[in-house]
Amino acid sequence: MSLSRSDLRSAVDAGMPTVIEDLKQLARIPSVAFEGFDHSHVTRSAEAVAELLRGAGMDDVRIVTAKGASGQTGQPAVIGRKAAPAGAPHVLLYAHHDVQPAGDYDDWEQDDPFEPQLRGERLFGRGCADDKAGVMAHVAALRAFGDDLPVGVTVFVEGEEEFGSDSLENLITENRDLLAADVIVIADSANWDVGHPALTTSLRGVINAYVEVRTLNQAVHSGMFGGAVPDALTALCRLLGTLHDETGDVAVEGLKTGTAAPLDLPEERLRAESGMVDGVEFIGSGRLVERLWTKPTATVLGIDAPGARESANALQPSARAKISLRLAPGDESVSAFEAVKRHLEARVPWGAQLTVTLDHGGNPCQIDARGERYDAARAAFAEAWDGVEPVDMGVGGAIPFIATFQELFPDAAILVTGVEDPDSRAHGPNESLHLAEFTRACRAEALLLHNLSEL
Repeated sequence: MSLSRSDLRSAVDAGMPTVIEDLKQLARIPSVAFEGFDHSHVTRSAEAVAELLRGAGMDDVRIVTAKGASGQTGQPAVIGRKAAPAGAPHVLLYAHHDVQPAGDYDDWEQDDPFEPQLRGERLFGRGCADDKAGVMAHVAALRAFGDDLPVGVTVFVEGEEEFGSDSLENLITENRDLLAADVIVIADSANWDVGHPALTTSLRGVINAYVEVRTLNQAVHSGMFGGAVPDALTALCRLLGTLHDETGDVAVEGLKTGTAAPLDLPEERLRAESGMVDGVEFIGSGRLVERLWTKPTATVLGIDAPGARESANALQPSARAKISLRLAPGDESVSAFEAVKRHLEARVPWGAQLTVTLDHGGNPCQIDARGERYDAARAAFAEAWDGVEPVDMGVGGAIPFIATFQELFPDAAILVTGVEDPDSRAHGPNESLHLAEFTRACRAEALLLHNLSEL
């Protein structure tokens, strides 16, 4: 006999101290899948996730890998599965166990970003929110049911999401039968605010590219040749400046824009959440939520050039930048890259040689969140947040593989949920998880499984 809603909620709350301690243990593993890092930690993280799933009652738990587009074997993912009772739906629960690099430790308010630290209502540390809390939300829901799980569940925890998910499409294709589900829950997003839940119904796409400019065969004396001979670094700066118009809107022709949900984001809230310095103005036009969710962006991620301290008085022969563009829902990464390339080629100054190389791209996503399975999710969220109704919101970040799920499982309802809040600072220093909000997210997932079993 399945648990009542009140008993289920009590079971989640009672299990939270253990869930939080397990989250700390998982976050202590520096599972960075980026090149140049020790990938044995990613393997260790996968093994820890597999053990957590076995302890939560998964009958079949396996660690799997696949080759990516590059031909290299990707980082390990974990699949745990428990069959559905007769007539019950099957639910796929997704998260990822790899994390972003910590960056400069001096930027953190703790000595070690991989040693979780509790300060007030928040747990600080790399991966405590993105996305090891997503992993533990799945574990918390499974533990609350014990042996009375009313639906079939597959837990799929990826190991290289932060590094571009190069092998994910092959992973999904090769394990399609194991991953097939009626409902797919992707726990890698955020809520509208602390105390206010949300379903994510749109996400931007992304293209990252390298832009290299060359003007000389070698560096030459800036006094002897400057004034007539152009240097590559100045040429690159001028070229990158053409990506925006005077208001800060992206100036690349051919990129799409859209309309965001009717939500109001106060300027002072965005200033506080982003850490904008006093006096800095917002860029772009339109409502803030449109600038963040449904309009393209262009960002210079880094530049390869001599550092200011060690630079010589010389004209630089070449300079390279890595740029990132976020794409509005409805756009497409291949055509967007070609639009950016055309834009740069038409504007490269002084006849400089230009090379534009795609690093990686992913398509945006739009979800039609209508129907009884989405209603079941909204009811679960409202109950978990003590009567606060969830909103449908967009997210400026990208989860390109959602399009793969939509293509391979067209009849599945895809629910993009999350444990983060606007102050979680995922990807940056001092990443954190609001523990009361985390408890609500764990309740919501357990209640969602309960509600789906009754459809």
